Parts: sequence; structure tokens; C-alpha cells
Amino acid sequence: MLPQFGTAVRKNKSLTKTLVVETGGSAPEKATVDAAWLVLEAANDLGDHAAIEACRRVIDAELNGTVPGSADTDLVLGYFR
Repeated sequence: MLPQFGTAVRKNKSLTKTLVVETGGSAPEKATVDAAWLVLEAANDLGDHAAIEACRRVIDAELNGTVPGSADTDLVLGYFR
């Protein structure tokens, strides 16, 4: 049985933070980046400039192989709650 969407996001959120600490600052999880693209689209539609900038930083971090800020990751993963 597949987990519900909200449950999967919460699990990925804690998993992402754990992986970043254990691997010494690797790039963000693919699920986080995929969520950033979805949130970016919604934030553009709503004119939410703060969320747009946070999404861009998460996406840029993936492209550069760096770690996004935890506040940006939290905003992206919690946007639709």
C-alpha cells in the first residue's frame, strides 16, 4: 500500500535533513526539488514572491550541487499544508 501524499512529504522532510547532515552537505533530495518546481508554479500564480525566491534557491542548490537553506526547504515542503 502506498503512503498518503501528506505522510510521504513529512517523511521526506525529515529524511532530507538527515541525509544532508550524514553526507556532509550533499545536494537536496530529488523529491524536495520536484516539490520546489510545483510550489514555484503555484507561487507564480498567486504572486507569492517570498515563496518564488525560496523555490529558486532550492532549485539553484540542486543545479549547483549545494545545500539549500533549511528555511527554504521547510517553506517548499510545507507550502500546501
